[in-house]
Amino acid sequence: MNQLEKIFDRAKRLNKTIILPESGDKRVVEAACKAAEMGLARILLVGRTADVDALCQENGIEPSSSIEIIDPQGASVLPELSKLYFNLRKHKGVTEEDAGKAALDPYVFAALMVKAGHADGTVSGAACSTANVVRTAIQVIGAAPGSRLVSSFFLMMLEGEHHAKKGAFLFSDCGLVIDPDAAELSKIAIASAGSYQMLTGEAPRIAMLSFATRGSASHPMVDKVEQAVKLVKLNRPDLTVDGALQFDAAFVPDIAHSKGAGEPLGGDANIFIFPDLQSGNIGYKIAQRIGGASAIGPVLQGLDKPANDLSRGCSAEDVLDMIAVTACQADAQK
Repeated sequence: MNQLEKIFDRAKRLNKTIILPESGDKRVVEAACKAAEMGLARILLVGRTADVDALCQENGIEPSSSIEIIDPQGASVLPELSKLYFNLRKHKGVTEEDAGKAALDPYVFAALMVKAGHADGTVSGAACSTANVVRTAIQVIGAAPGSRLVSSFFLMMLEGEHHAKKGAFLFSDCGLVIDPDAAELSKIAIASAGSYQMLTGEAPRIAMLSFATRGSASHPMVDKVEQAVKLVKLNRPDLTVDGALQFDAAFVPDIAHSKGAGEPLGGDANIFIFPDLQSGNIGYKIAQRIGGASAIGPVLQGLDKPANDLSRGCSAEDVLDMIAVTACQADAQK
């Protein structure tokens, strides 16, 4: 059983409720039906039953009677959710009338359902931007207690015959924080360690990446990474972390030893923290498109309850994977 299969198996045992606001997207509906039939989670779809039925018929999707479809317009919870949104946003000048209108938006409605405890997590982004998903999640669900930074990661699954190493690896931040300073980079690393351990059950081994290894080049960009490593060690001395490291020194044991990075990772990192969004986003897409890795994400970390993003280029299988990951996150954050 590979790591993704373990995540699916765990999600089935948890029986969490995941709400999906994009019922007009055939990929989402296909994944929702499959997830319900597999028993991956209890699935709520935001939309109208007639519209979902028509979409299934047009696209040859076998509908699932296990899915609950909720139209915000006539939902019994709408007054509760409208009041909740008003209380959350009145300090920003939102009126009760504004709140009533906002709660009808499928994305806001789904996030409010999670905030209110009617669902355990939400997944969206197949038909909207990451900025919209994240903004709604932060405004409605909010950051976790003690967390001042919401970041993201991709769970990279290497399971192909051509992969020299197999298993689950975490890349962060590849989808959200554009240019983190040293303190923010250290927080991303610490959050990623918790996410990796929660999803895989394995001990995190963190490589803080740069274009130089162990002082082989002097530059403010390298200094930032080295400072971030010091902060991780200061705040979480229990974590195994090293940097600045080039990717090969973090991933290939022979190269790690040849570049003087034999300890503590020895080329056997399972978490890779990129110095900025540009390098992270490029890196995960190269691993996915050229290297053949499966990329699950971007998964958000640092929120009070799970609200996860999808790439607009996602497949139904990607949505299904994210439902399983979100269910596992919800269990860890309960």
